[in-house]
Amino acid sequence: MADPRTETTDAGLRVVLVEDSVLLREGLVRLFDEAGYVTAGAFGDADDIVARVRGAEADVAILDVRLPPTFRDEGIKAAIRLRAEAPEVGILVLSQYVEGLYARELLAGGDGGIGYLLKDRVTSLDEFTDAVRRVNGGGTVLDPLVVRELLAARPDPLERLTPRERDVLELMAEGRSNASIAERLFIGVGAVEKNISSIFAKLGLEETGSEHRRVLAVLAFTQRS
Repeated sequence: MADPRTETTDAGLRVVLVEDSVLLREGLVRLFDEAGYVTAGAFGDADDIVARVRGAEADVAILDVRLPPTFRDEGIKAAIRLRAEAPEVGILVLSQYVEGLYARELLAGGDGGIGYLLKDRVTSLDEFTDAVRRVNGGGTVLDPLVVRELLAARPDPLERLTPRERDVLELMAEGRSNASIAERLFIGVGAVEKNISSIFAKLGLEETGSEHRRVLAVLAFTQRS
């Protein structure tokens, strides 16, 4: 299956943005305009989020985690609600915080079109617009710190994996291709493929041919009791 990052996306991608910071919200709207996206809605709260997103015919919804009125978990709860009621819409959570419990629930469905990035760790505008494209294309985009938080949230269920296999699995969960993993770990692509086969065998993952299975392998098993 093709890497989502290489998929061609249409100009005019429709985005709904939910961000309480006026400066950040307006800055992202300008970024979307420059990228050729259509900002179909920009809101400071997540009220009636499903109706807003559907009314805007949005392709992707981008939400902060902590929104009015309590600034605790309104955004991530809205994302989970969107996932359940409008699964055709890609969701990108953009926050300063990792909400591990809710992030796991958001990712638990096993489908693509999901992202969770940390504001302070987005290092370039191109990186961010690429994340939006990947989510719109059905990919999964996770900040490495989000992955680590999810791994640490429960007792390690992956004790059968070797240290190398753990490294490979963490990079898989970030959405990296086999070639990218090989480059990061200074090993050959063939070695990466062998490690991935071993990971799936040890974790008992059935062969489905799904690219998303690679990304969510860790997350699926952190939910096991």
